[in-house]
Amino acid sequence: MKKIASLAVALLLFSCQNQAQNHAQNNTPTMETQTPVTAQTIYQFKVTDLYGKVFDFATLKGKKILIVNTASECGLTPQYKDLEAIYKKYKDLNFVIVGFPANNFGSQEPGSNAEIAKFCEMNYGVTFPMMEKISVKGKDMHPLYQFLTQKSKNGLQDSDVEWNFQKYLINEQGHLEKVLSPRVLPTDAAIVSWINQK
Repeated sequence: MKKIASLAVALLLFSCQNQAQNHAQNNTPTMETQTPVTAQTIYQFKVTDLYGKVFDFATLKGKKILIVNTASECGLTPQYKDLEAIYKKYKDLNFVIVGFPANNFGSQEPGSNAEIAKFCEMNYGVTFPMMEKISVKGKDMHPLYQFLTQKSKNGLQDSDVEWNFQKYLINEQGHLEKVLSPRVLPTDAAIVSWINQK
């Protein structure tokens, strides 16, 4: 009788150990279960320009894109002049600038879309595409800027929009390639060499 009892205890212990081992194996993370970051492209986005028209980023496939958040009453506002200069110089070489007015920093873009359009045209002769005013940070951040600032979406890096005129460089495949601070001028060698890079 004692032999039967000890045999039953041994079987029970063996069964418990097996279950514990199986549970541990099933919960061990493997390379297969880890999902790599898959970079999205900018081509998924449709936005609205200053004049109320839909602007589809898919129409820019094969072009290098510089995205910049702008403001009319900022110390960096004169960068509009340089932005327009490089746009005119390189627009026929598969390069485009897309501006996004934003009032996130020091309330330096208080105007309406119509007022912003008039300001850009009258003061700097802006001809590159300008979108309607959006938010580039905070809880109401536009989805396009979520893509630009979150590595989980862009596949490159996390970033914060530091101030007006921060620049995001998108390559010909629609992927984020570089983030440049607001104080980097549009005519800086880092941008010009990137535009000319084959």
